Amino acid sequence: MAMPLPVPDDAFSEGMPDREGASVQETFELFSALAPKGWRVELIEGEIYVVPPADGEHEEIVSELNGQVRDHDKGVGRYTGIGLSLQGTADTAHVIPDLVIAPKGSFHDQQEWHAPDPVLLVAEVTSTSTAGRDRVQKIRAYARGGIPVYLLIDREASEAVVCSEPAGDDYAHKSIHKLGTQVPLPAPLGFTLDTAEF
Repeated sequence: MAMPLPVPDDAFSEGMPDREGASVQETFELFSALAPKGWRVELIEGEIYVVPPADGEHEEIVSELNGQVRDHDKGVGRYTGIGLSLQGTADTAHVIPDLVIAPKGSFHDQQEWHAPDPVLLVAEVTSTSTAGRDRVQKIRAYARGGIPVYLLIDREASEAVVCSEPAGDDYAHKSIHKLGTQVPLPAPLGFTLDTAEF
């Protein structure tokens, strides 16, 4: 279950380095280094979130979305597991979206965290433990980072929410579509997503 992690004085067990007085950023880096394979550690608005691996239905949706983007434009890369570093109003957010669409070669380096400049679209598929954050904090983080399009596949609400035109802490345009319908994605991708398989 993903949750913000308050860091009490006794948060670090025996054998871990003494980190008394560690900043949130230092704690985030430590948690990231120690997270089991497949787990994601994110830092959004000063809160650290540890997210376990997704369930099969979640991954089927990400796979279907990935395939439709590939079929539309073979010139773009479709990345899962890419870390983005997004400037915020007071701090930097570190997020790992379910899917990042950017020109091929955009992340051809050894860095763990990347600037969002080449990103065309990010997509998140909700899980019970992440839905609230995907609907609120991540909209703010992606808008602040200048991500052109944020696609939220909200399984609990059975909706696809398309956010475009980032403006400050939010997106100027949002459209909501029932899952199972055709969902138009604006430029820079500009194609219709078929959510019948979602």
